[in-house]
Amino acid sequence: MTGARPAAAEATRFSPRLVALVFVPFAAGYFLSYFFRNVNAVIAKDLAREFALTSADLGLLTSTYFVTFGLAQLPIGVLLDRYGPRRVVATLLCLTALGAFLFGGAAGFGSLAIARALIGLGVSACLMGAIKAFTLWFPLSRLATVNGWYIFFGAVGGLAATAPVEAALGAIGWRAMFYGLAAASLAVAALIALCVPEKPLPGAGATWGDQIRGVGEILSRPLFWRIAAPFVITHAAYQAMQGLWLGPWLTDVAGFAREGAARLLFVCAAAYALGSVAFGTFADRLAARGLSRLTLYKAGLLVSFAAFVAIAADAALPRAGLLATYGFTMMAGALVFALVTPHFPTAMSGRVITAVNFGMFTTSFAFQWGIGAVLRAFPVVDGRYAAEGFGAALAGLAVLQVIVLAWLLPLREERSR
Repeated sequence: MTGARPAAAEATRFSPRLVALVFVPFAAGYFLSYFFRNVNAVIAKDLAREFALTSADLGLLTSTYFVTFGLAQLPIGVLLDRYGPRRVVATLLCLTALGAFLFGGAAGFGSLAIARALIGLGVSACLMGAIKAFTLWFPLSRLATVNGWYIFFGAVGGLAATAPVEAALGAIGWRAMFYGLAAASLAVAALIALCVPEKPLPGAGATWGDQIRGVGEILSRPLFWRIAAPFVITHAAYQAMQGLWLGPWLTDVAGFAREGAARLLFVCAAAYALGSVAFGTFADRLAARGLSRLTLYKAGLLVSFAAFVAIAADAALPRAGLLATYGFTMMAGALVFALVTPHFPTAMSGRVITAVNFGMFTTSFAFQWGIGAVLRAFPVVDGRYAAEGFGAALAGLAVLQVIVLAWLLPLREERSR
């Protein structure tokens, strides 16, 4: 891949101290980010029952996380390039703590939605801030590996938001759980603020106008979207399902009891976590042997799409294996950051990666809310959503994935080098 990156960046080396001071504090924040993202899939029925929420209400409530998260990405990219990841991520996590506290004490839909929106805004820099830090501190040739392990820790947070939450709800309830999450968010904010070292930022002296114009330059590049759009659409579909609608689909369409659905959510999240490590690590190793990251990116997204179609069609396949395949191969999409950032100068790396996330999370909001809106058009019988509604919604997501994958597949390797 070509790009205006200085060779000196490759001189940075791994060390246990850097892992402890840079990787671990951010990983703790990303664990919380994923936990918050997926927890509503388990407590959805509790919220719907306690607050008399319709499917559209539930979709809108849960997706407010995505809309504030997504809309924050472009300004966060500018802030990361200007002020650095330590200050930006630690400050925003304080908003997460406030949102979690308000969610635990919410009295109705409005207060739930505001609190959920604050949580989404607060964790909106947890991934991009860390990737920005990794581009500053770690070798670029190992960026996919570092990102993969980092996403693994986030995915473990998503894992913790499945069966473990279901097991804990009977003992402490969802409100007490959110009060505990508020305290944990403040603790992680302090850890990042106190432990992560500072490093001179390339391009930190640029004017606000220059930095904002850089965002426009990124978004106007067709190659950026050709690489990023398949990740945006496929991952947004996964987020919409794993973060909310896969749980109701398993109970209302596939016929699982609530405990069985939580276990299958756990399987999907566990496979997703393992996939983050596998694709990140093998991408760097295979690239050194001549198999490109772009080829692995394409292959993984194709398999994940096939699994999505099988789920949408309620195929007569082992459910755990199908969901494990879907979660595992979905993490090929994480290679997008290693594929797209070398096309731009290092000084723009924060804006590049947040531009990708902007697309993915605003699309996740649309998909998660949209599925709820489609389900509302079909009758709800005994609190169960209609299989026909799920079929219609998932068919629409499948069509969008076909379009972006068809745009990606002809891309030649020499154009992404």
